Amino acid sequence: MLTQQDLQQIAQRGISEEQIENQLQQFKTGFPFLKLEAAAAVGNGIVAPDEQARQQYVAAWQQYKAQGKRVVKFVPASGAASRMFKNMFAFVDADYDTPETDFEKKFFDQIEKFAFYDALDAVCRKNEGKSIKELIAAGNYKAVAANMLKPEGLNYGQLPKGMLLFHRYEEGSRTPMEEHLVEGALYAASNGMSHVHFTVSHEHMDFFKQKVAEKADDFARKYGIKYDITFSEQKPSTDTIAANTDNTPFREADGKLLFRPGGHGALIENLNEIEADVIFIKNIDNVVPDRLKPETVEWKQVIAGILVTLQKKAFEFLHILDGTPTDAQLAEIAQFVEKDLCCQPKGNKVDIAYLRKKLNRPMRVCGVVKNVGEPGGGPFLTYNQDGTVSLQILESSQIDTKNEAYMKMFTQGTHFNPVDLVCAVRDYKGHPFQLPDFVDKNTGFISSKSKGGKELKALELPGLWNGAMSDWSTIFVEVPLGTFNPVKTVNDLLREQHQ
Repeated sequence: MLTQQDLQQIAQRGISEEQIENQLQQFKTGFPFLKLEAAAAVGNGIVAPDEQARQQYVAAWQQYKAQGKRVVKFVPASGAASRMFKNMFAFVDADYDTPETDFEKKFFDQIEKFAFYDALDAVCRKNEGKSIKELIAAGNYKAVAANMLKPEGLNYGQLPKGMLLFHRYEEGSRTPMEEHLVEGALYAASNGMSHVHFTVSHEHMDFFKQKVAEKADDFARKYGIKYDITFSEQKPSTDTIAANTDNTPFREADGKLLFRPGGHGALIENLNEIEADVIFIKNIDNVVPDRLKPETVEWKQVIAGILVTLQKKAFEFLHILDGTPTDAQLAEIAQFVEKDLCCQPKGNKVDIAYLRKKLNRPMRVCGVVKNVGEPGGGPFLTYNQDGTVSLQILESSQIDTKNEAYMKMFTQGTHFNPVDLVCAVRDYKGHPFQLPDFVDKNTGFISSKSKGGKELKALELPGLWNGAMSDWSTIFVEVPLGTFNPVKTVNDLLREQHQ
């Protein structure tokens, strides 16, 4: 099936023949659905700390940072913003010239509220010889939209989301990249240093670096810190082969194999190379203006304080297990694993090997918000490969839609995953964990795509916060809805939280 040319192409990407064979087999067999115990809820897998506890956790985080620990803010910023402008691309290509849909009308009625208005007005004047107001008055709405989207204008249809102007300030508008630098200074700086890491797609890397270099010094002066800003790309070795509908390798017109990015789960490799004690992870588009940042900053410190408090306890217990623990100590450790880490054993089998395995692994605390109907995953108690039950973030694709009980759990789940994680990635002896060792490879999924008019099957790796972190210790914490303000469409920027 694979030719010598194929093998050469595979080797150039750093992928083994065995990996390709496994991927082609996965197209044939598919991925098993996960077995669910229950949707997590407050009191059953989700912690909701009161004000006194929150203050204690913030203090614990400040104390931890004072020990000279290395803290990194990790921001997946690879994606182009094209999906954010889907409605406006449709308008430019439509067979009508004036706004007809509610989305289009809202965009043009409130266009002056966008932080990029002045920049768009400038390119309209340059390219069309008219301002936005003049173009709209003349009924030339499409010229305005085209100048926002196309390369000869702002090129917002192709730029990464992190490079778009989101929020307006007196001193000038800011991009999400800048807002993340500010956040890095406010809750993730230690030893006078804020380490921020962006994952960026190859074609945007130089532009991203240039913009960061232009802005970082101003924020460093403003917040009295130094920045260490690093970048990485999704590795070619994490791409996956595409298949035809009959599960044979999909080939391009020139006969070469087609490879596709393996999804955000590929970033576990990038995360694995970060040198840190604690890593914050948050999506590029979930940022707010400075006036709303205090709530976000407080809760980031709360979940980080919960992380380091639980990690400290886990480390103490692991040192006890290295010796000769008493029955009373074993009972205390078992209770911690079951109650605090929400790990339920298979049957009643709790021995030192089990306790050590569940304690000596990466740990993450995930903020979850009350479900408001946003698309995405949620917190569940699920069965693992070893028969134990633990907390996981699940996507709808991982759930058997024919199972009524599971669908009821999913649709009636009280909470949602906004991608608000803080991770501890060193073991109790100070060594970094090898994060790929903790991936559940049975949690990828297959989707239908097309290329050149031909249908194909695409394979996505286990998601970064789903299967890629399946074998981590996981704790869910209810955080306020005000900490979750994603921008999925351009009109989301008109919400009060982004004004």
